[in-house]
Amino acid sequence: MSNVAPSVMVVIPARYGSSRFPGKPLVMLGRKPMIQHVYEQAAACRAVTEVLVATDDQRIKQAVEEFGGRVAMVAGDYRTGTDRVAGVARMFDGEYFVDLQGDEIPLQPDLLTDLIEPFIKSGAGMGTLKRTIDSTEDVHNPSVVKVVTNDLGNALYFSRAPIPLVRDDASRGAVGGVHYIHLGLYIYRRDTLLKFASLPTGRLEDAEKLEQLRALEYGIPIRVWETTHASLRVDTPEDVELVAEKLQQFDAIKKELEGLKPLHVR
Repeated sequence: MSNVAPSVMVVIPARYGSSRFPGKPLVMLGRKPMIQHVYEQAAACRAVTEVLVATDDQRIKQAVEEFGGRVAMVAGDYRTGTDRVAGVARMFDGEYFVDLQGDEIPLQPDLLTDLIEPFIKSGAGMGTLKRTIDSTEDVHNPSVVKVVTNDLGNALYFSRAPIPLVRDDASRGAVGGVHYIHLGLYIYRRDTLLKFASLPTGRLEDAEKLEQLRALEYGIPIRVWETTHASLRVDTPEDVELVAEKLQQFDAIKKELEGLKPLHVR
């Protein structure tokens, strides 16, 4: 049995142009651009071999290089972030590729570990993460993507709509163990990633503007694991102030915990 660790490349697709939020990857959250927060958390994950930002914009390239990150210019008209990640897979060798959205900021590297380690053991072709929703507002927020899975842990559907609808709950609130948020990261075996990118855009994918629905429409199973680790997401300019504040609070708590020294018992 080989002791060689599998090759896991995290690719962060980053576009400058966005109809809702132009320049989003470079928005400052505290003293760092958002893309740097995402990159550093990925690089700190023990299960990751390398991290790469994939972009077609010189401004993003320059910003990544300034903080010491690795970047690849991937030119072309890509439909989605995953299609851009597939472009990277055609340029570099590797067994597994993680598509980490540039606006999904893991607060701890272990969030990625919760996806990578079970995926490699599972033999699945595509995987992602979910987390319990505890906010009624999030259940009904179309910017918060929900996921429903079967008993085997495979995705049944992803939607911006409040799924599932609990018919007998008049409050239409979040129900523990029923409502889950889908997190903005995926892991693929190389062959599955390239197959995904070769498929035409699906009708459901186009309707919901959710790229993962392409996989379900064309019969590619998506394995979903649950995590308890938190992440922060920036969808609109209105999210920036709150996310920056939460990052600052998290960093302060982290530094305080790191400053605590263990007691030595004689």
